[in-house]
Amino acid sequence: MPKLEAYDRSLSYSYAPGIFPATECLKACPERCLRLLVSSAAEHSEGVRSLARASEAAGVRVEVADRALARIAHKDNCFAAMVFEKRESELSAQGAHVVLHHPSDSGNLGTILRTCLGFGLRDVAIIRPAVDLFDPRVVRASMGALFSLRVRHYDDFDDYRAVFSRHALYPFMLTGAVPVEEAAEKAVRPFSLIFGNEASGLPDAFAQMGTSVLIPHSEEIDSLNLAIAVGIGAYAFTRRR
Repeated sequence: MPKLEAYDRSLSYSYAPGIFPATECLKACPERCLRLLVSSAAEHSEGVRSLARASEAAGVRVEVADRALARIAHKDNCFAAMVFEKRESELSAQGAHVVLHHPSDSGNLGTILRTCLGFGLRDVAIIRPAVDLFDPRVVRASMGALFSLRVRHYDDFDDYRAVFSRHALYPFMLTGAVPVEEAAEKAVRPFSLIFGNEASGLPDAFAQMGTSVLIPHSEEIDSLNLAIAVGIGAYAFTRRR
């Protein structure tokens, strides 16, 4: 088997570090699983043994690989990691979408993916430039939710809009015209919930697209964390479903 490299964006594969993310990868997309790496310190633990058995049953090679795990996770308590093939998905033409415009933080992106799955929003569009979707830190922060979602990159918002012209647009902005609960109450399906970069938010031009949405909060803060904002928007727009 070829030697595994430390993760780099240019590689055709990535890693799902941690027993739970690795298990979710195997459950959701076994055809993309290339190898299971396990730690010698935990290869006899029930969690690792169960994952190893499931991997072998699926035809996935299992290796004890302490050094590789140390390079991947940059910590001592990573007991397993699934090596998987990178692959994007086509978004549903009928489903609701979450659109992330230039997200830049790996922890935020992973948390957002898990939040989307939790609220049944399985289609996520990412507008470049953006943090690497397949970075192991993103995969781990998502707790494997990435593998149960349809996620696709677009070079700019116009490219996304050209494909999904029927979706009603709801850009979330500090200058939004309609409070989130009111916008959700009157939402037209299928819809796209659009969120901007952690530091800069959405460009002003988005205020003229569809219905701009405001999440009211106190004047004690200037804005909400991106992952929190996505969670509030996702809840509001799906709770009456």
